[in-house]
Amino acid sequence: MLRILTALWFALLASTAQAEIDIQEITSPGGINAWVVEEPSIPFVALEIRFRGGASLDEPGKRGAVNLMAALLEEGAGDLDAQAFQTAREALAARFRFNASDDTISVSAQFLTENQQEALALLEQALINPRFDQPAMDRVRAQVLAGIASDATNPRSIASAALYAAAYGDHPYGTPLDGTADSVNALTRDDMFDAHRNTLTRDRLYVSVVGDVTVEEVGPMLDALLGDLPAEGSALPEDIAFGLPGGVTVIDFDNPQSVALFGHAGMKRDDPDFFAAFIVNHVLGAGGFQSRLMTEVREMRGLTYGIGSYLAPSFHSETVMGNVASSNATIAEAIDVTRDEWARMAEQGLTEAELDAAKTFLTGEYPLRFDGNAAIASIMVGMQMIDLPSDYVINRNDYIEAVTLEEANRVAAELLRPDDLHFVVVGRPEGLEPTR
Repeated sequence: MLRILTALWFALLASTAQAEIDIQEITSPGGINAWVVEEPSIPFVALEIRFRGGASLDEPGKRGAVNLMAALLEEGAGDLDAQAFQTAREALAARFRFNASDDTISVSAQFLTENQQEALALLEQALINPRFDQPAMDRVRAQVLAGIASDATNPRSIASAALYAAAYGDHPYGTPLDGTADSVNALTRDDMFDAHRNTLTRDRLYVSVVGDVTVEEVGPMLDALLGDLPAEGSALPEDIAFGLPGGVTVIDFDNPQSVALFGHAGMKRDDPDFFAAFIVNHVLGAGGFQSRLMTEVREMRGLTYGIGSYLAPSFHSETVMGNVASSNATIAEAIDVTRDEWARMAEQGLTEAELDAAKTFLTGEYPLRFDGNAAIASIMVGMQMIDLPSDYVINRNDYIEAVTLEEANRVAAELLRPDDLHFVVVGRPEGLEPTR
């Protein structure tokens, strides 16, 4: 069965990459909204479910509970312990994935049409009736603790934790979602049931279904799968501004190179200027070897193997971020060049040639994202979560093409604030003094 599923998967990639995507919006008899794409050519279905809230709904003193709970959802449910659950899933050639992020819990499922009923029944048990058996909890907890221990010796993780702690303080964004060794060790089975009840709820549910299924079938299917979830969950956290002023923080770490994470406040995803900002950031640091930061810091000066920037509009805050690594002897110069390029883009903007090249790349690569049922389902559920209309997939490239050079340069001047950039540097940088 696994070989059959693999063969169907690759056949599906070839067919859907060229297919026109017809998104149909439905509401189930029980009131669950979903987006559906019917694709009957391959007997295969992809289901994507998102719950807004995620690890930001950890209760006080229980950091890491939602992350651990999500990891335990496939470790036994209903009458099946962890081993029996995995055996049942493998026998159906089904794939389930559960994941917690700062803002969401995601559930991904793929299964053959012929096994749909059994696969969905098994998934329902994981979502509605997880066991959280102590042996499974202890085993997965040990895996989480190993990750926490690894992060404590990883310069990039150290930089990230320090920057977000300084920027967000007591807000959930201020601490890693997997918790600390102390908080995770203190979690109990009751905490898992509490986290499950607080987060997997119908009031913040988003669903997409793609594959060999009809819109008439999807409504009853979703009611059976999700209808028994609690109606409401815990209150979402408040929005928060990025609270770290410009400067440099140095964290001593014995390593031949230094790692820097940097950023400042950014732009909301629903801002009318977001597409202009998207293009500006592509030219500045997200365009790989064609970006200005890569050209100036790596190609022209040989200060790093890689540098990049990215827009990070989360649900409760928004930032413009970047990262770079360089030897201890050259990281100070790499930071100076990065800040200079940030300022040059803000002051001078981009050129017509850079704008055209960015548009060509961004519009050309977009259709390649829709390369299978699972990818399409994931894109659609993400669109729902940020309130994009279903016709966005048709119009998105038009939004990119509509950005003018004048608009892009105005947004560059407003968005990029070199004096507000804060660099958290982990290593033993030479000639770089902390400023706070």
